[in-house]
Amino acid sequence: MLPACPVTPPQTVTPPQTVTPPQAVTPFPPLRGTPLPPPERTNSQHAAFRCPRVILRRMADSTTPADRTIDVFAVGNALMDVQARVPEGLPAEVGFEKGVMTLADDEKQAAVLARLAQLEGGDISRCPGGSAANTVMGLVDFGGTGAYACKTADDEIGRQYLGEMQQLGVKTPVPAIPGAQTGTSVILITPDAERTMLTNLAASATLSADDIEAAGDLIAQSQWVYLEGYLFSGEPTKSAALRVVELARQHGTPVAFTMSDPFMVAGFKDDFTKLIESSVDLLFCNLEEARAMTGEDDAMACAAALHERCDRVALTLGGDGSLLMADGVATAIDGVACEAIDTTGAGDMYAAGVLYGLTSDLGWEAGGRLASAAAARVVSQLGARLQTPFTPDEVAAAAAG
Repeated sequence: MLPACPVTPPQTVTPPQTVTPPQAVTPFPPLRGTPLPPPERTNSQHAAFRCPRVILRRMADSTTPADRTIDVFAVGNALMDVQARVPEGLPAEVGFEKGVMTLADDEKQAAVLARLAQLEGGDISRCPGGSAANTVMGLVDFGGTGAYACKTADDEIGRQYLGEMQQLGVKTPVPAIPGAQTGTSVILITPDAERTMLTNLAASATLSADDIEAAGDLIAQSQWVYLEGYLFSGEPTKSAALRVVELARQHGTPVAFTMSDPFMVAGFKDDFTKLIESSVDLLFCNLEEARAMTGEDDAMACAAALHERCDRVALTLGGDGSLLMADGVATAIDGVACEAIDTTGAGDMYAAGVLYGLTSDLGWEAGGRLASAAAARVVSQLGARLQTPFTPDEVAAAAAG
């Protein structure tokens, strides 16, 4: 039995109080409250697509209906994360490009795990992960409620994976499948805190649109749906993601989407563009992903170009914080000073903070400040799950800024 991650029960968050703000690094150039020119609409079909999304966004900003008892319904890969601190040259030694996510077959993944076993005094941890899973578990740590659709095998790792999520109160509507293996993600962390991810999807790659059908009621009960871009790397997971979007639109549930990785943008840009322009209400991305998507270089120009296609944009800038855009207004969120150990999960935890802001009484900008503080905390440790979750007072303090 693999060691379990620390699990903290969901907490009730008190309203924000006046507190001493977290120490911040030099902020991104001041943009708070800067209006952007209205997005140009040169395609009438594009404009027609936006009409229902504006309605969805307004609904998400209003008082939560009594029947929407789940804050976020997320869908993504079910992967047991194996994080290891390794020497600088090890990613190249095992045949992978440093700093990117690569899909590995069973043989290659086994070889990497065998090499890690040879490291003397290696710092290795194991924890249930996957991008969207990290986000929904982070949101629950803040005090929210979540559901997660994923595919696991009925093996030891799969049972541990679902068990830890259920212990947190996350609903898991998709049953495990027998006779298969649960997916794993080996994350090699070099001394510069760069992460190289080697992912073996295994059972996770079999999540299908049929698996999503049984989750329709949970989507109807949710304030937001959240999708990870990794699902678009193949079938049947792409069809599963699109079915979630269809059900979300049927039930009036707004959709948040993360582009996940620059290599995903490079490989599936057309799919992402179609999805964002037709169905996404909130887009998460980092600067490298935004540049790949827009062809722009400047962060502000990237965010503005994306905002033309999407009602809300949350663009992360590493130590410089992030940019939030909504209703033609750009808001700069300062970074929080920290010593980075492992950047795994920084974007996932950031998304958790923003979504918690939107689904609680905190709001958009306060959620961005919480997201910045949470991302700083998670990169200061090994692993994508917070070893020390925020207390209610810390949530309030971070949100107040």
